Amino acid sequence: MRLTRAALAVAAGTLAPALLLSTPSFAAAQPAPSPAATTTAPDAGPAEDSPYDSMTEEELRAEIARILADPESGRGVLREAQEAMDGTIDGMRYFLKTGWAIAQAEDDRVAVARILADPNIGKAVYREAQKALDGTAEDVRYFLETGLRLAQAEDDRVAIARILADPGISDALRAAAEEAIDGTPEELRYFLEVGQYEADGRTPPTSG
Repeated sequence: MRLTRAALAVAAGTLAPALLLSTPSFAAAQPAPSPAATTTAPDAGPAEDSPYDSMTEEELRAEIARILADPESGRGVLREAQEAMDGTIDGMRYFLKTGWAIAQAEDDRVAVARILADPNIGKAVYREAQKALDGTAEDVRYFLETGLRLAQAEDDRVAIARILADPGISDALRAAAEEAIDGTPEELRYFLEVGQYEADGRTPPTSG
């Protein structure tokens, strides 16, 4: 079901205290980090030939300890990892084979809900975020890692085109905007945050 911005704002506000989000930096338009810096979360569902099946209890604990120590782990992942660490050897194997991916999907959906609840997001980001939230766990992860960056670039190009449509801008600003509009997502964002002000000798506004 497609959620309204108001409903998403309520959902995000309710869930945020329970989940530590690895939310990507929206302003920087960077791809979201992978589920863990040291290891990669497996796909949901137990693997037939999982390496975790042959691990000793000490090895399983070491794997989970790395996830717990990873600053990119969200609260859903941390909660389930700690529960597994406090449980049985079978519970630790289940977490590494299945529970980790499920918890990561939980964190990812809340991260996207937070983005959708932001009243300042552009049309392309809103469109792609909603599409991701309506999709699978893989769709949500793709959006956070790749789709957000591309959608933000689409919105940024529209913003630069609006600047170019203003007949009153300076020659320096027009030249900088024309160069930026064909650039990378990072170049587009830099122009909007810094470059447009530099072109006119102005100081970029401070955030916050």
